[in-house]
Amino acid sequence: MIIDIVKLFIPSTIAFVIGILITPLLTNFLYSHKMWKKKAGKIALDGKVAVIFSELHKEKEVGTPRMGGIVVWLSTLLTAILLFSLNQLFGGELFSKLDFLSRNQTWIPLAALLTGSLVGLIDDYLEIKGGGSYFAGGLSLKKRLIVVATISLLCALWFYLKLGVSDIWLPVYGSVYLGPWFILLFIIVTIGIYSGGVIDGIDGLSGGVFASMFTAYAGIAYFQNQIDLAAFCAVIAGSILAFLWFNIPPARFYMSETGMMGLTIALTIVAFMTDSLGGGHGLIVLPVIALPLVLTTLSNIIQITSKKFRGKKVFLVAPIHHHFEAIGWPAYKVVMRYWVVSVVCAILGMSLALIG
Repeated sequence: MIIDIVKLFIPSTIAFVIGILITPLLTNFLYSHKMWKKKAGKIALDGKVAVIFSELHKEKEVGTPRMGGIVVWLSTLLTAILLFSLNQLFGGELFSKLDFLSRNQTWIPLAALLTGSLVGLIDDYLEIKGGGSYFAGGLSLKKRLIVVATISLLCALWFYLKLGVSDIWLPVYGSVYLGPWFILLFIIVTIGIYSGGVIDGIDGLSGGVFASMFTAYAGIAYFQNQIDLAAFCAVIAGSILAFLWFNIPPARFYMSETGMMGLTIALTIVAFMTDSLGGGHGLIVLPVIALPLVLTTLSNIIQITSKKFRGKKVFLVAPIHHHFEAIGWPAYKVVMRYWVVSVVCAILGMSLALIG
């Protein structure tokens, strides 16, 4: 039991330290190459300029680099490689326990994290350097959704065909067999969680929210005896905290798509892995643990629907965290209250998963 707990804490701490150490090098590269948007402003989901958002953030978007999410996935990758190498070189009980790479628990979420993050990195680069090319402004929302759907399809097929997962757990009903419909559900949930990735809009916001969510799933996986998966989630949380150290106001860089795409896909996969595959209830509590992402997506849907059918907006600006800014909340107040809500949701979701 003690060595299992250590397996969470030590790799997470290592990931944090690695993140802190690599950030000065990354920061120097990002600033020296001016890896930021060359023009402030944002296009809303309806294709029009987001006037209020642009006014609120006109001084922040230009001059602050994107691609800060590299800290998260690179720290996670380097930690995994380091602990795997130490185990291969020296062996022994300690290094064997600390090595969290395993085919049945962490290969899929780690591969998905890296794949999504690399695609996000390409999107960030195109948005910064696209110029007048076809890809100016980065990959369109449609293209990004296709990428996310493709990655989730491949993961869903692995779950369904290789691991034999075809059911989910629901309250009252227990295990519900879905058959091939499991694949469709997997894709829908992944896209839904990814759509909440636009929460990366205020200094420090996304880092605190995602650290809470991955910590919750580290706890769920740990108590389901999925120790390698728990360690993986703890490592991501540690990497996010390293990012957050430099992302609190004034942010040294933004997480951007190279962080958000990989993290949202990995979070969804972890939720499915802690469900029927792990003999638990990780999927049904995902909307609770990821409530800030859910509310972010819902606020966009409500805004777009209202503008289309009622001809007026519900929020001054969507997503809703920018609405709070628009009505006069200081950015730090929005961020800290989101952190509080995220921690409460994480604790509640973890509790429901364990008593369910």
